[in-house]
Amino acid sequence: MPLPNLRQFLSHPIRTKLVIASRHPLSSEQMPRTVLMCPPTFFDVREPKNPHMGLAIDRVRAQHQWENLQRSLRDAGLKVELIDPVQELDDMVFTANQVFVGQHKLGKFIVPSRMRYASRQKEVAFYVEWFRRKGHQVIDVDLQGEYLEGHGDLIWHPDGSRIWAGYGFRSSIGGVEKFAAAMAGFGFPVTPLELVDKHCYHLDTCFCPLNDAAVLIYAEAFSASSVVEIRNGFERLHHLTRDEVLQFMGNGIVVNGRFITPRLTPNLSQILASEELTPVVVDTSEFEKSGGSVFCMKTFLD
Repeated sequence: MPLPNLRQFLSHPIRTKLVIASRHPLSSEQMPRTVLMCPPTFFDVREPKNPHMGLAIDRVRAQHQWENLQRSLRDAGLKVELIDPVQELDDMVFTANQVFVGQHKLGKFIVPSRMRYASRQKEVAFYVEWFRRKGHQVIDVDLQGEYLEGHGDLIWHPDGSRIWAGYGFRSSIGGVEKFAAAMAGFGFPVTPLELVDKHCYHLDTCFCPLNDAAVLIYAEAFSASSVVEIRNGFERLHHLTRDEVLQFMGNGIVVNGRFITPRLTPNLSQILASEELTPVVVDTSEFEKSGGSVFCMKTFLD
């Protein structure tokens, strides 16, 4: 489809049985109901792509951790759909990156990624075909050599009104600009956020909206102007320490009153309590050896 003109834009989970409604709850239409995951059958660390990578993984332990995450998502009320893993595609388990998923008045759509690493770009075609079979419209943005890495860098505001877009290490500013032009045609504004810490190579490592009014961030991962943009977009900013963000506590999943996280500190516990979110801890230590955690291993389908 033709694109509109570019517009300016600035190892076992610990579960808590009591689930409290969010301070700013989403409507039933906005609450996610279905999530996509990919089994870690061929997961491995062979090509260093970020500063977290280097240690060998334990495949058996990784499988158990993935199953615990799947169980936690189901316990939170989600239906889990699966895409088949493909041999030699080590990182296909990280389903947040291959496409951007959205919905507008004409129906559900995806925007395929152009991944910075060739080994990861091979994953995209398998995801596009999966979504095409499910009836999603495929919006092929002509990135013209720029990069765009799906929900690793493109995060919906909880109310679905806008999209936050990280760039700097994986997605490029040019890719974000071209994506923003496409989304402008659907009425979705895109706010670019510049990442400046190589350990926070994707936006989802250091930026996690908790509800429409509150966000969990590691401010030092962003340029000063990007922090201003975040402050303008949320009433409450909750800050992670560097140690917490390096332990992937910014890579959490907010779903139906719960916050799924690989770890819990007193600081994060206090933040979640203030936003009336119940923590669910799921060990992802094997996947962290590849630079990812719980948010990276899922994509919401609605």
